[in-house]
Formats: sequence, structure tokens, C-alpha cells
Amino acid sequence: MALLAPVRSSLAKPSVRLRSMAATRQVHLQSYVVTPKELSAALKKNVLTKISTAPRVIPLCAAWFLPNDPQGRTGQQVFKAKRIPSARFFDLDAVKDHESPYPHMLPTAEVFAKAMQDIGIRRDDEICVYDTQELGIFSAPRVAWTFKIFGHPGVHILNNFRLWVEQGYPTESGENEPVEGPSQYSTPTLEPSKVVGFTEMKEAVKDHAKEGAEGVQVLDARSQGRWAGSAPEPRPGLPSGHMPGSINVPVSELLDPDTGALLPGDELRKLFRSKGVDPEKPIISSCGTGVTAAVIDAALGEANFGNTETRRLYDGSWTEWAQRTSEASGLIRKS
Repeated sequence: MALLAPVRSSLAKPSVRLRSMAATRQVHLQSYVVTPKELSAALKKNVLTKISTAPRVIPLCAAWFLPNDPQGRTGQQVFKAKRIPSARFFDLDAVKDHESPYPHMLPTAEVFAKAMQDIGIRRDDEICVYDTQELGIFSAPRVAWTFKIFGHPGVHILNNFRLWVEQGYPTESGENEPVEGPSQYSTPTLEPSKVVGFTEMKEAVKDHAKEGAEGVQVLDARSQGRWAGSAPEPRPGLPSGHMPGSINVPVSELLDPDTGALLPGDELRKLFRSKGVDPEKPIISSCGTGVTAAVIDAALGEANFGNTETRRLYDGSWTEWAQRTSEASGLIRKS
């Protein structure tokens, strides 16, 4: 009687199967600015489960409105009214430097890490930040920039939530499902070379017209009226105007007027050139409180315009500048 050879099971060990399933499920978003179609595909391939420890794609709502919003809307309100399924909410008015007198200064690394833990984000998650349907691209780039400043490996911007809704991708409403306890998110290290403080900003502005100066270009995202000093600032008592030598690049000009999405890269390049921006010189983005300055930064990236190593953001922006300088000093101009 012939002996039968032992039969090897074709079934892999459960841990191996889980790793294999996780590997096939993961789809990485390739670019910094992504379309609704790209995000939808990634979410379908990266289904969130309570037991999975694989890296995830997390939609992150960064909805925020100016303090003088005519309808008195808040980010939390629109997040509850309509959002991408499984999205988390990033509160710009909470995740900041609470010791600063200025509205949206970068938080400490400890505050940032604690905020990530509270909303259940892990260091290896891919984050896709998005804005409101009402405003289009507005505050999401600031949140995405904050993640980059703190060295988060995978962060992206959805271009944009209005198109997500119009193109029929799913949404949900109501109270968000609570996360399963705080996540593990170690305290990161801030990248200081991408952030400009007041002292450095003041020196750059003073040097802008000097012969032989480095030629730093300041791009201001506020409206033309606020930049020129003919329209008021949204914060009472704050004078409008602009820094000497700054270039006005209103955030509205970077966006499609119908969809509120960032314009294509070639159109953005033409716009920056039409404003006289030199891609060979360092660029500092500014705005009212440091929020829409990040839209300029994202647009520069989408246009592949300028050197990423010399592209920075003035964190305090006009709110700090206007409180620490004056028209009499020559550091506030109106035109």
C-alpha cells in the first residue's frame, strides 16, 4: 500500500493573510492636490475597519469661515450638515497657539499631537484635507500646510468638496461617529525653515528696495481693496493696507469662479507671471491671519513655480503686521 505524502495546506497563516489583504487594499494618493475621482478611488480601496492597523486614507474637513461671515456660519455647522463619509474635523480655531494674541499662529508640537490623538489620526495615515462646499478652496491648504510643517508623511488637498458633491460622490450628515479612543501620535518636530516670523519679515520688507538685496517677494492673498487700504479688514480696529513692495495675489484669482477649485497649473503659472512674480527669487506668502496664504503656497506648488526650498509662509500675516507696525513708520502703505 503506497504511502500518501503529507498534504501542505494552501491556506496562509491568518496574520499573513491580513498583511496581504492590507497591502492590496492600500492605494496611495500620488499628488499634493487631488481630484474627487482620485480620492474616491483611494477610499474604496482603503476601507476603514476597527481591527485594521494598516495605514488609512482619512478625509479631514477643515471648514472655517471669516469672523464677519454674513450668515454667521461655522465650520462645525457645515461639517455636521454635509461631509465626506468617515471624515474627521480639524478645528482651526482650536488647534493653534493659544498663548499668541494673533488668531491662527501654529500650535506647539504637543498641541498638534494631542489634537491628532483626539480625532484618531495616526502618523502613517494619509490625510486628504478638504474645504466647504460653500467657499471652495479656502482653509484646507492651511491645515495641509500645518501637517507638512510638522512632518506628517502623507498629506493632500481635495480640489474640491463642491466638485465632490456636484459629481455625485457620497456624503453624510448628522453627528459624527466618535473615534475608538485616542490614537498613538508621537510629538512631531516642527520644520522652522518654512515659517517666517515678524522680525525676519520686517527685515525683508525694509530691504526690498535696497540694491544688492536678496529680493524676497511677498505675495499677499487678501482682496485688492484690503491690500490697497480702500476696504476694511474683517477684524474691527485693524487697519488695511499692505507691506511695502508686496504683490497682491487675491485668493479669488487662483480659483475657478464657478467651482471654487484651484486653477490648472498652466493657468496659475500665467497668473503669477502676469503679477511680475519671479520664480528665481524667494517667495513669502501672506494674507490676513495665515490661512489663505497657504492657498498661494499650494497654487505655487500646483504651478511648479519657484523653488520649493525658498518658498515660505508668514505665520502672523497682516493681523500681526498691522498691530506691530504703523503707517507713520512707512511699513504700512495704502494705494
